[in-house]
Amino acid sequence: MEALSSQMQTNLTYTTSTAPSSVASTSQAQFVSSHSAAAPTTLSAAEREKVYQWISELAGPETREVALLELSKKREVVSDLAPMLWHTFGTIAALLQEIINIYQYINPPTLTAQQSNRVCNALALLQCVASHSETRTAFLSAHIPLFLYPFLHTVSKSRPFEYLRLTSLGVIGALVKTDEQDVITFLLTTEIIPLCLRIMESGSELSKTVATFILQKILLDETGLNYICQTYERFSHVAMILGKMLIQLSKEPSSRLLKHVIRCYLRLSDNHRAREALRQCLPDQLKDSTFTNCLKDDMNTKRWLNQLIKNLQEIPTSGSLQSGSGASGPSLNMPPIITSG
Repeated sequence: MEALSSQMQTNLTYTTSTAPSSVASTSQAQFVSSHSAAAPTTLSAAEREKVYQWISELAGPETREVALLELSKKREVVSDLAPMLWHTFGTIAALLQEIINIYQYINPPTLTAQQSNRVCNALALLQCVASHSETRTAFLSAHIPLFLYPFLHTVSKSRPFEYLRLTSLGVIGALVKTDEQDVITFLLTTEIIPLCLRIMESGSELSKTVATFILQKILLDETGLNYICQTYERFSHVAMILGKMLIQLSKEPSSRLLKHVIRCYLRLSDNHRAREALRQCLPDQLKDSTFTNCLKDDMNTKRWLNQLIKNLQEIPTSGSLQSGSGASGPSLNMPPIITSG
């Protein structure tokens, strides 16, 4: 189980830029170093040949488990691992087979730590493919993220399932981190928003953070913002979950999760209809001193919160619902959303 927990943090490397140092493992620190400053390590001819050997061994059921483990360790240092995986015959099919083989252990929930580790190594390689500019479009065109959604539907609190959900969210997070329109357009045709909202409501602190990050990136896209604010039902569901999260955060503070929640609220306030609704239903915890201590060292998030309050205090001008992006259509006419009790 200790190995599973350690690898869970390693696989969620895309959140490292926003997570505090207490969460970042040594492997995560290496990831940040190699992806933000220096180029990936140059492999010797022998090491590169070994990578090719492991990729070829993915095709064999007897050799696949070890190959998955070894390749997942190399994904941070082999810059072209994603194209190598994508263009090698049968490799992506083998990774998908690993995912499909786990479906039978979802309901009833009988997934073991060993099974979870194995499939998450496969998911880590898919995250590598999702992150790479040369393979991301093909990855989306093949609708591969849909194979992960059954894992996001799971509700078991056991560590193998939590690891499975986190690593699956990591693949989606790697996609949205690119800020590409095609990614958001694809995700909006799927059930990713309700899946994220359910995890935001009832998941672990880390899974909530990743799911909220995904929602935040969707909202930061103009199409995503307009989609969520298009109907009362969509907006109210998002607002209700965010409100419940604030109540929980007031009892169990988490600065890294709170910053994503506040950023979601701030982005919602950019939409005229949502802004009018938030004037009625913004939780008191964001108006009083509830999170003062939690945010004392986070200047960016404090600035976001101040801007949110300022946006909601502005007196709407005549015809404001017809101006700006996403403002067309009737008002959301939000009644106060009850988030306590």
